[in-house]
Amino acid sequence: QRHRRRRSGLPTPCGSAAGSTLAGMPAAVSALKPAGVVALGATLAGIGYASLIERNAFVLREVTMPVLAPGCSPLRVLHISDIHMRPGQRRKQAWLRELAGLNPDLVVNTGDNLAHPKAVPAVVQALGDLLSVPGVFVFGSNDYFGPRLKNPAKYLTKPTHRVYGTPLPWQDLRAAFTERGWLDLTHNRREFEVAGQRIAAAGVDDPHIERDRYDTIAGPADPTATLRLGLTHSPEPRVLDRFAADGYQLVMAGHTHGGQLCVPFYGALVTNCGLDRSRVKGPSQWGAHMRLHVSAGIGTSPFAPVRFACRPEATLLTLVPAPTGGDDSRRTRGSTQPSISAR
Repeated sequence: QRHRRRRSGLPTPCGSAAGSTLAGMPAAVSALKPAGVVALGATLAGIGYASLIERNAFVLREVTMPVLAPGCSPLRVLHISDIHMRPGQRRKQAWLRELAGLNPDLVVNTGDNLAHPKAVPAVVQALGDLLSVPGVFVFGSNDYFGPRLKNPAKYLTKPTHRVYGTPLPWQDLRAAFTERGWLDLTHNRREFEVAGQRIAAAGVDDPHIERDRYDTIAGPADPTATLRLGLTHSPEPRVLDRFAADGYQLVMAGHTHGGQLCVPFYGALVTNCGLDRSRVKGPSQWGAHMRLHVSAGIGTSPFAPVRFACRPEATLLTLVPAPTGGDDSRRTRGSTQPSISAR
């Protein structure tokens, strides 16, 4: 009987199941094709949005931070960072020029201004009238060295060997800033007056490439100053801890790009430094007595010209007296949440 079944070509039970599976495969493949097309289309649309729209959707964030000594008048501070300028970026340059209309009391620039060897004139022209406002600055790695193509996976791990790009004309940029009156805080401590208020400020070179030498500025900040201000490009915890120990009320930094590629309702995937994700941009508390403000920055590397769920930004900080207790304290703490307006 088994012999007759083989000769007659009748399928075995096992052969019947295999045939049924094979017969169903074309239908399954056909069903997957539309889903694949949709996924591919969504990916391309996301890349297009991130590279063409959001990275050019500049926004001004306005934040109130209670850091000044009691009884002081509010101080308006414009924080700009990570411009990553190239000569042909007309839209970015035009937006930067408009910031002078905010009439800040002080401008703070936390570095990474350049992305091209010939970008210094573009940066200076774009900052325009802001260079006539009292200002302080430190540099970042992309003021010293040009950007270079990197493996994206390196943002998820700490590289053991760093390769630098083409040297950039940071000396020319420094000269342009200081000739207009801005103070270079790179390993410097300075005291100056802004809007009738005395500021004690200090800064370090970029910790991201281990150029920081905090010992050159170490020591307690002047406790009688209206504002004790620290600057660093990369907000590395080791540097923030030193500023906090020396009594600085506010430290301002950049470098993180706010994560640059963020997931809605989750936030940044990486900070590109030792800072935790919760502090990747905006205001936060560092220790018991110091505030931190990290700018998400204005530009991107030309090798990664995308932003998603993380618009390019400048921030206008209104610094007000710190709370001393009671109902006023609760009201002041509530005002630290950023309000956003597009310019």
